[in-house]
Amino acid sequence: MKIVFATNNKNKIKEVQALLPNDIELLSLEEIGCHEDIPETSPTIEGNAIQKTEYVKKNYGYDCFADDTGLEVKALDGAPGVYSARYAGEAKDSNANIEKLLRELQEKENRSARFKTVIALQLNDSLHTFTGICSGNIIFERKGAAGFGYDPVFQPEGKSLTFAEMSLEEKSEISHRARATRNLIDFLQDYSGKR
Repeated sequence: MKIVFATNNKNKIKEVQALLPNDIELLSLEEIGCHEDIPETSPTIEGNAIQKTEYVKKNYGYDCFADDTGLEVKALDGAPGVYSARYAGEAKDSNANIEKLLRELQEKENRSARFKTVIALQLNDSLHTFTGICSGNIIFERKGAAGFGYDPVFQPEGKSLTFAEMSLEEKSEISHRARATRNLIDFLQDYSGKR
């Protein structure tokens, strides 16, 4: 069985492929000849993940899954949410996004937040979604140099380190993306076993 992961991030593909049964082969967008930017115009995280899979299925005919992630901050009524990557503008500048987030939270007592990842899967003309959530807090200043995005200011619940201070293995034990991916893999292993 071949399935497209709607990403060109080769490291993401390697990580997920290593967890899948041997009879499921992952293909990247590049491998199917998809070089255009897939639109992400939905007002929700779920909607963007679904939009990417529908685009690949409609234009390339492959079964496909895609993910979308947002940081939801309680004191900001769930912002930046679906706009997490573009919070400080269309440039998608992580440093500018963090600066804006810390400014917005300056006067706020409640700094609780959560990362939410949704993976959408188009398989044999049916749609499935898998969600992973990691709750925590936004700290007052950046800590750590690993990870990406908001990782330097996000401290998961029950941990003394930010995501950016953790190794990839430590982060993968608890992260939103890892949780959603494990749900997807369980589904695909079960599906693969029934065929």
